[in-house]
Amino acid sequence: MAKFKYNARTKEGEMQVGFVEAPTREAAVNILTGHQLFVLSAESAEKVSWFEGFSRVFSKIKNTDLMVFTRQFATLMESKVALGNALRILYKQTRKPSLKEAIYEIANDVDSGLSLSQALERQGIIFSDFYVSMIRSAEITGRLEEAMLFLADYLEKEVMWRSRVQNALIYPVVVIALFIVVAGLMITAVFPQIEPIFRESQVSLPLLTTILLSTGSFILKWWWAVLLAILATVFLLIDYFRSPEGKAVMDELIMKLPVLGGLFRKIFVARFTESTSVLIKGGIPITQAIEIAGAAIGNVVYRDIVHEVAEGVRGGELFSALLSKHEEYFPPLVGQMVAVGESTGRLDEILSRISVFFTRETNTVLDNLMELIQPTLIIVIGVLVGLLFASILIPIYNLAQVF
Repeated sequence: MAKFKYNARTKEGEMQVGFVEAPTREAAVNILTGHQLFVLSAESAEKVSWFEGFSRVFSKIKNTDLMVFTRQFATLMESKVALGNALRILYKQTRKPSLKEAIYEIANDVDSGLSLSQALERQGIIFSDFYVSMIRSAEITGRLEEAMLFLADYLEKEVMWRSRVQNALIYPVVVIALFIVVAGLMITAVFPQIEPIFRESQVSLPLLTTILLSTGSFILKWWWAVLLAILATVFLLIDYFRSPEGKAVMDELIMKLPVLGGLFRKIFVARFTESTSVLIKGGIPITQAIEIAGAAIGNVVYRDIVHEVAEGVRGGELFSALLSKHEEYFPPLVGQMVAVGESTGRLDEILSRISVFFTRETNTVLDNLMELIQPTLIIVIGVLVGLLFASILIPIYNLAQVF
């Protein structure tokens, strides 16, 4: 039996948080549903071993895999292929073993009488609450094709954003890593060779040269301790950032980053408004749509804020007024436009327009960022390389002056 931490609501709308023991996550959800609870989330509370966490990295289904699956599924639905046949076709052409197994289980569940949303919900590790809720609302309204097409477009946009951010960061990371390697070789291989010359000549050394010489000597003498310290630090940081507290700290740090913090805010706002808009159009109650969209953002800070907003809306407050209280995370424009949507009864349409606006803003920032990164990095690395070589050349020049 495993222990699962859950967040759920009663019929009266009261929030319940607790633990339940069950052999699987699906069994835990069934137990909670049997107690007339609406399950918002159910996550394993068991401590995952390092080996299990390492193995999950290789078996985890990437966003790209899910995007391809959804696009193919949407195409089959649009072609009027029966649901069972579509799942069997997807099973045959999928190469990712973990996704292939999930599709097989989904097909079996559908054949046994479960709805598609129920079958997807049983694969909660792969399909988010937002994904499942979209399918569930489409089943009610009979617009499954439209929902699958939207999800395919939505995931493609997510993958595109993630790819562009990663591409913008790859170049500086590689250049900085190369500089660290070169600087390490200079400190540990070149400097120790010339240090005796400086000592014998009794030439006064600049502070930077003294620091680098001492650092090189220390690393050469205690390299094993330095290596162990680095490995221990990396291990502790990874373990900490995998914890709920660590995830919250990491998400908060992301929001504080210069330039990138503003970029991620735009991405999160666009993601939240688009998700909420589509869920409302699908017939999901606004408070539930807000909570589901908040969980789909992928940031703990925004998730907590959106949960607070949903509680306020449930208590009778205006959605726009609650968003305006958090202008650091939701720009004033968002609250003002939502207020227009509330007054005109076109909230879903206004939220969609907000998403389009911030999507364009995100693309503009990404374009500017990719253009500025290379020249900025060249200047920074140039200054660092200059300081590194100056720490060698200045003492050599002083030595030549002596003789």
